[in-house]
Amino acid sequence: MSLKLIQADITQLQVDAIVNAANSSLLGGGGVDGAIHRAAGKGLLEECRSLGGCATGDAVVTKGYQLPAKYIIHAVGPIWRGGQDNEVTKLKNCYQRSLEIAAAKNLHSIAFSFISAGVYGFPRESALRIAVETILAFEQRIKASGKPELDCYLVLFDSKSVEVGKRFYPNLW
Repeated sequence: MSLKLIQADITQLQVDAIVNAANSSLLGGGGVDGAIHRAAGKGLLEECRSLGGCATGDAVVTKGYQLPAKYIIHAVGPIWRGGQDNEVTKLKNCYQRSLEIAAAKNLHSIAFSFISAGVYGFPRESALRIAVETILAFEQRIKASGKPELDCYLVLFDSKSVEVGKRFYPNLW
């Protein structure tokens, strides 16, 4: 398993699964969520309607439809409320649940959106640390279990997030 930080359009990546920074309705929205829904096509919205939503801190999986990725894992990140609403744990759970789904499906590659670090207002430095630490901890458990390795990418889209990524984790680029 490896973790790399990249700057890219997540809807164009050739990976087994992408992780959508979804809202709890799963019916699309702004930012990366809207971009993924538009790129995947109408079939995604129909499947998401059948799921009945998803709780904050959890994740569910759908087909990838018109995306290069076979699957979309929809992780519902927390809205930042100053740290008073268990946001750190909820964000960790998003990454953890997404990785568990990927492992259960025996996937080989996964690309994560930078969950909650955009319009949900989670401080970028904290969100990045949580993402990296959670993914690397999962990597250690995978190695110990003997399951196939999982190549992970954390997609940083905007220039501010890229700047934070390069400052705190220059070795992961």
